[in-house]
Amino acid sequence: MATTKPDLPKTDLPVLIVGGGIGGLAAAYALALKGYPSIVLEQAPEFAEIGAGIQLGPNVFRMFDRLGIRGPIMELAVLPETLVMRDAITAEEVTSIPAGSPFLDRFGYPYAVIHRADLHRVLLEVCKTSNLIQLRTNAKVTAVADKGSHAALTLDTDETIEGAALIGADGLWSMVRQHIVGDGRPRISGHIAYRAVLPTTEMPEDLRWQSMVLWAGEKRHLVHYPLRTGQLFNLVAVFHSNRFTEGWNDYGDAEELQERFQGSCPAVETLLAKIESWRMWVLCDRDPVKNWSQGRLTLLGDAAHPTLQYLAQGACMAIEDAVCLADRAEKHQGDFAAAFLDYQEARYLRTARVQLTARLYGEVYHASGVARELRNVTLASRTPAQAFEAMSWLYDFEG
Repeated sequence: MATTKPDLPKTDLPVLIVGGGIGGLAAAYALALKGYPSIVLEQAPEFAEIGAGIQLGPNVFRMFDRLGIRGPIMELAVLPETLVMRDAITAEEVTSIPAGSPFLDRFGYPYAVIHRADLHRVLLEVCKTSNLIQLRTNAKVTAVADKGSHAALTLDTDETIEGAALIGADGLWSMVRQHIVGDGRPRISGHIAYRAVLPTTEMPEDLRWQSMVLWAGEKRHLVHYPLRTGQLFNLVAVFHSNRFTEGWNDYGDAEELQERFQGSCPAVETLLAKIESWRMWVLCDRDPVKNWSQGRLTLLGDAAHPTLQYLAQGACMAIEDAVCLADRAEKHQGDFAAAFLDYQEARYLRTARVQLTARLYGEVYHASGVARELRNVTLASRTPAQAFEAMSWLYDFEG
C-alpha cells in the first residue's frame, strides 16, 4: 500500500471534492500522491457505501497499481474461475470464458469481484494516511462557483469554502452537473434492479460456483457470484418495468420479482425464493456529453458519464477518471482550468463508449424470440481467444 505523504502542496488552496464515494476518495488520493491537498465533502453523517458486489476488470487493476492499493484490494476480492452466461429459461450454458490463468496471461491483470463497501473502505483508509486530505461529513453542498482565480462552494449551513478547483463526484443526481451541464433529470432505462446478499451456507450446494454467472432471460436476467472470500453470494435480478423511484436503496417487492421471473428455469426460481428482503433501484443513465468542465470546475465518475450496470464499469471508470485527472493536474502544474479540459478530452470518448455499449448489452441480455436464439448461437461459437479480443478495447486500457 502506498504511504507517500508529500509535504509541500503545489497550491495554497485545496481542491474541493463534492462527494465521498469511490470516485471522490480515489480523486483525493490520486491528487495527494501528486502533492495537491483536497477537502472531500460528504453530505452523509459518515463515509460509507451502500450496495453489494461490484466487478473489477484488468483496466482498474492498472489504476490500483498507480495508486498503490492493489495489495489490500486483492486481500478482499474474490477471483472467479469463469465468466458464465446461461439461458434463464432453458438453463443451458450459452458461453463460458475462463477467468483464471488464460485470462491473466492475456491481460496481465485479473478479473475480480469485491463488496462495494470493502473497496470504499480501502480508499477511505489510504486517504486517512495522507496529511493533504481533509475529510468532512454532514457537508451538503448547495451551490458551486468558478471564480476565475479559484473555485468556491456553499454548504446548507451557509458556510462558504474556497478552493483552487472543484470536482463534482456527486453521482447520478449530481448538483454540480446541473451547474455545469444543466441537462436535468437522468434518462430512465425502463429497467429495475433488485439486489441482495445470501450467506453461502444458504446458497444451494449445486449452485455454489466460483464463477460470475449471468442467467439471461427475456426482459430479465439474474447475476450471482461469491463475495468476501466466499462467505457471501451477491445476487442481482434485473427486469423491465415502468416503475420509478428516485435513489437506489428502497425495499423491493418479492412478489413483483417472482411475477417478472415467472417461467424461468428451476435454478433461477430457487435462487429468487431464497431471498426474503431485496433492495431495489431504478436503472438510469445519461446521454454522453463532450464537455463536463467549466473553468476550475469539473465532473468525475457518474456525475460526468453515468452508465447502466450491464458492462460492470461504473466504479472502474470513476477510478480511471481520478488517476487521469491527477496526471493532468501534474502535467499543467496546477493550472486546473487547462488540466480539466485536457482531462475531459482524454476521457469523453472512452466513457461514452462504455455508456453506449452498456445500453447495448442490456438489450443482448434481455433478448427474446429470434434475437435470443441468435445471441445464444453467436456467443456459443466464440473461442476464449475471440472472447478476450472482444474485451480488449476495455481491458487493455493503459491510462
